[in-house]
Amino acid sequence: MSPNKITAAKYMEAFTRSDHTAILSLLTDDVVWIMPGGFHLVGKEAFDKEIENDAFVGPPDITVTRVIEENDIVVAEGSVRSTRRDGGVLHAVFCDVFVMENAKIKQLTSYVTVLE
Repeated sequence: MSPNKITAAKYMEAFTRSDHTAILSLLTDDVVWIMPGGFHLVGKEAFDKEIENDAFVGPPDITVTRVIEENDIVVAEGSVRSTRRDGGVLHAVFCDVFVMENAKIKQLTSYVTVLE
């Protein structure tokens, strides 16, 4: 597995534990995280604040079904399940596009669709 794919895999695994330290160690200092229609964050501090969302309880259950890499771009596709604070459950599918620099995440664009 390439260094970029290893970083993406470590990121996903750390996110399932809400492990801020591990996640932040995989990012460049000037990281950009974009969720179209949701937010556009710049820097590790902003990224850190969005790792956990007050609307949810506990870490998400993430299943990655496909990872593709070309040059310094890694694309991961999968599904996520997360328990809402109100007792409901979020079921969604995602496609994360990682732009890598020296095997660190420089930009992440997260496309997410909530399933009913």
